Amino acid sequence: MRTFASIAELAGAVGEIIGPGPWFRVEQDRVNAFADATGDHQWIHIDPERAATGPYGTTVAHGYLTLSLLPALMQDVYQVKGVRMGINYGLNRVRFPAPLRTGDAVRISAEIVAVEPVPGGVQLVTRVTVEPDRGGKPCCVAETVTRLYAEEEPG
Repeated sequence: MRTFASIAELAGAVGEIIGPGPWFRVEQDRVNAFADATGDHQWIHIDPERAATGPYGTTVAHGYLTLSLLPALMQDVYQVKGVRMGINYGLNRVRFPAPLRTGDAVRISAEIVAVEPVPGGVQLVTRVTVEPDRGGKPCCVAETVTRLYAEEEPG
């Protein structure tokens, strides 16, 4: 876990790669719950018997499920002190180079790409790589955009 004492210290870390974080296992029940939440019940995600004869030999997580894990996984990689609020502002680019097979564990590394001022705070761009425990290509590479707002000074 990398702890930045302030937003200013974070800004000084542009180019730094943080992590990897701890492993997180993605089981079939999580994939099924995501399918229910999104209405995406494609057999490759939820039918282990049929998926066993498919291209990956097992079910795979939805790409957007992998993407949705980023905020939780990033909590274990870094924190910034003195922040009253952080918001997910969006994504610049997302790719899913390899499937996340159900039952695999993943972990992330994050590169601080940019920290730019915005009214009331900063915009943080982070390139996040999600790697599977089986090795090979990453399951996801995403450039996330987050807005961080400093705690208000007592006045």
